[in-house]
Amino acid sequence: MRKPGSMRGLEELGRVRLSANFYMRDFLYSEIASFHRISNIPDDPNLAVEAGRNLCEVLLEPLQATFGRIAIRSAYRSAEVNGFGNVRGMNCGRNEASAAYHIWDHRDSQGRMGAAASIVVPWFADRYRDGADWRGLAWWIHDHLPYAHLQFFPKLAAFNIQWHESPQRRIDSFIQPRGCLTKPGMANHEGSHAEWYEGFPRLEQA
Repeated sequence: MRKPGSMRGLEELGRVRLSANFYMRDFLYSEIASFHRISNIPDDPNLAVEAGRNLCEVLLEPLQATFGRIAIRSAYRSAEVNGFGNVRGMNCGRNEASAAYHIWDHRDSQGRMGAAASIVVPWFADRYRDGADWRGLAWWIHDHLPYAHLQFFPKLAAFNIQWHESPQRRIDSFIQPRGCLTKPGMANHEGSHAEWYEGFPRLEQA
């Protein structure tokens, strides 16, 4: 598939089905791109679709099957959009760090493929509003899904979730306690963390 060069081409890209419940169009909206009138179109649609398909099938579908509808807050970013956001302090990392993360159509420095989305789980957002600890959801995902990276944010307990060919399995947070919750080599990385998510639903598959 070529990079869309027209509205019709972009429309066709948006119709590409990534998984049972998600289409490429679900991941192309960007407030930065919309407000500043920057193109948020993949340079390599085939790579973006392949990486996005893995993100959806492996991580997002099980989350939605288990917790109900999930909301996509931010997902695919073109290198142009991400670079613009980084330079202007709009919560975008450097392009080099965002390849195989929000920039789905660029491989990382090791030539590996990945894709990430920032999502909200309304089922948990309601509980978080009422005082639930974000670490409950973080440890549930850690124990049940083959994520590569999670990063939690204070508003709505939104979090980045990444699929990657070589998953690092690291969790970071801007919610207290801030910093790294776990990564390989830390004493808390292995074993069950079920005491953190008592009362959570059992894992379901789409």
